[in-house]
Amino acid sequence: MIEVFIDGSAGTTGLGIYDRLQKRSDVHLLRLDDALRKDVSARREMMHAADVVFLCLPDDAAREAVALCPEDTILIDASTAHRTEAGWAYGFPELSEAHMAAIAHSKRIANPGCHASGFLSIVYPLVAMGIAPRDYPFVCHSVTGYTGGGKKMIASYEAEERDPLFAAPRAYGLGQAHKHLPEMQKVAGLTRTPIFCPIVADFDCGMCVSVPIFADLLAKKCSVASIYAMFAEYYARHRFISVTQESEEGYLSAAKFKGSNRLEIYVGGNDERILLAARFDNLGKGASGAAVQNMNLALGLDCGLGL
Repeated sequence: MIEVFIDGSAGTTGLGIYDRLQKRSDVHLLRLDDALRKDVSARREMMHAADVVFLCLPDDAAREAVALCPEDTILIDASTAHRTEAGWAYGFPELSEAHMAAIAHSKRIANPGCHASGFLSIVYPLVAMGIAPRDYPFVCHSVTGYTGGGKKMIASYEAEERDPLFAAPRAYGLGQAHKHLPEMQKVAGLTRTPIFCPIVADFDCGMCVSVPIFADLLAKKCSVASIYAMFAEYYARHRFISVTQESEEGYLSAAKFKGSNRLEIYVGGNDERILLAARFDNLGKGASGAAVQNMNLALGLDCGLGL
């Protein structure tokens, strides 16, 4: 039996992990009474009893929690705190063989950010294959459901007497200092920080991350067809990522993969201006689903177990 402790199980990501794991017969979830959720001694005791610990905490609390956990226990951090930290595996196994091997052999795994997952699924292969130069001026727009903002944002969007402006999509991160930008740049190996425009909209779960490309700025001559072929080959053996040129009658809904751990890359546009987009559930492959997938890999299990 795999003993699992979720530190921060009352949060959105923690609840998603709990929901996926509580259905499994090979997992036993260690629970703390609500009164002890912030008790350091009680949390330390749980971590020492666990085979796997998930941190679903604010960044500073996640940094502090690492010291409570034994070095030989698998620790998966869902916060931003360790995503660019040396000694931590970046938990997106499909990016490369090196990423998958690092997750499989690491005791410290940083779960990717939701926006970053979409961006990197597109940009990492372009850079790794030498198609886009490292100084390419990437621009990224990302439309997400409001559950990605946590309990406070969920309460704001679901309140009976809410701000009427919530009915329309709202751009944020306007100062170009969004917390996902460091991992987007570092993991992709970019020398130029992307322009990133996140947008939260009035639906609960789902995400559509789009990255437009000028073909004449690429390091190699490419067409829509060749870019599609590259992505299809790059992700061919990965069950949770697919590549398509199909849309819903000219539209791409951010909610298409709600409730799943799937991520789909769309390749469209034309041979001068190529449009790439990644669609997935911000709480699935963008958070809880990815965390469970990383746990499976770190334990040497089938990566899709419970997903």
